[in-house]
Amino acid sequence: MLTDHKISNGSGKLLVAITLFAALAPGVLMMAPALAGQLASAWRLSPVHIGMLFSAELGGMSLATLPAWWWMSRINWRRVAVIATGIFILGNLVSALIAAWTVNYPALLTLRFVTSLSGGTLMILCITCAASTANPSRAYAFWMFGQLTLGALGLLLLPLLFAHFGLMIIYLILAIMMFCCLPLLRAFPVRFQVNVAESVPLRPTNHGKKWCAVLAVLAFYISISAVWTFMGTIAAGAGLTIVQRGQVLATASIFGIIATGIASLVGQRIRANRLIWLSYGLLAASLLMLSQVSTMVRFSLGAVMFVFAWNFGVPFILARVAGLDNNGKLMNSINLVIGGGMAIGPALAGAFLQCSAASISILPIGALIVGVVSLALLPSLTLSTD
Repeated sequence: MLTDHKISNGSGKLLVAITLFAALAPGVLMMAPALAGQLASAWRLSPVHIGMLFSAELGGMSLATLPAWWWMSRINWRRVAVIATGIFILGNLVSALIAAWTVNYPALLTLRFVTSLSGGTLMILCITCAASTANPSRAYAFWMFGQLTLGALGLLLLPLLFAHFGLMIIYLILAIMMFCCLPLLRAFPVRFQVNVAESVPLRPTNHGKKWCAVLAVLAFYISISAVWTFMGTIAAGAGLTIVQRGQVLATASIFGIIATGIASLVGQRIRANRLIWLSYGLLAASLLMLSQVSTMVRFSLGAVMFVFAWNFGVPFILARVAGLDNNGKLMNSINLVIGGGMAIGPALAGAFLQCSAASISILPIGALIVGVVSLALLPSLTLSTD
């Protein structure tokens, strides 16, 4: 059992656990572009079937929030982590066997949903435990850093590995890496603990602030996912070739990793309000730049600034929201909100572009408006510590 001291007393091991488990849990989604290409070439799947497979992954990750509302206050968190990790390992091993021995799409679809449901449970533990550390913004920076780094390495190495081992390798690697993380399960607490330094005293308006938090995060992820999904289309409008688009987006991803590194170093040295304003300001500038792309240089600058601002801002936004959580259920809900925003953004953007026959340059402007709505909701979350 934990003592009443802050989780920060064992923050080193917990921070490593948060970084690794949060990276592996959505591993398939972070490496989706490489996996999608292999599914199309090896299994001859149509875009619809590939999309459904990744929707099952995202749906399982997000829907893990629903049972978590029940178990968070009833079951030992370490026990939940052990069960979820076991299902994750087993699910990926069976997925590897299916990928190696047969082409059974329905079986893989069902299995990926169940596996991602366990991954979502681990993600909820990570995102909630990060809220209870002494420096939540730093913890969330590492939470993102692990995901981005694994995604970048996967996109770089998987095409080579697929050529030698086939589709099974991605699931086998995830299972092996998660197995290696088993000793870190003890780093998770047995229950939720409020971060006294960051928490907000309960007031009659607290529920209103929590709703603002949920809507602010939802609007933020709708905005960024809408633009990121159609970033290739925006690049095409600037006259970039497929190779050039890949080079620019790969460079932008590197700057996203750098952004999380800077966020982890800055931590609580600068007031969170200033960093949040800075990230939204950079995001707005990048969207304005992307709305009028005419050259490769302009698009490159806009894309790099967009990814940097997005990944720099998230740790501070989530840390601010975490300050309102007094039982772990708010950050559990944020897991569902993030998944929902990532799904809603592309759908809204695609429907808007198709129905209105509007120029792609309108999309960043629409995202900017949604981003302003997100920012408008955040001032109500200002903590006394700022």
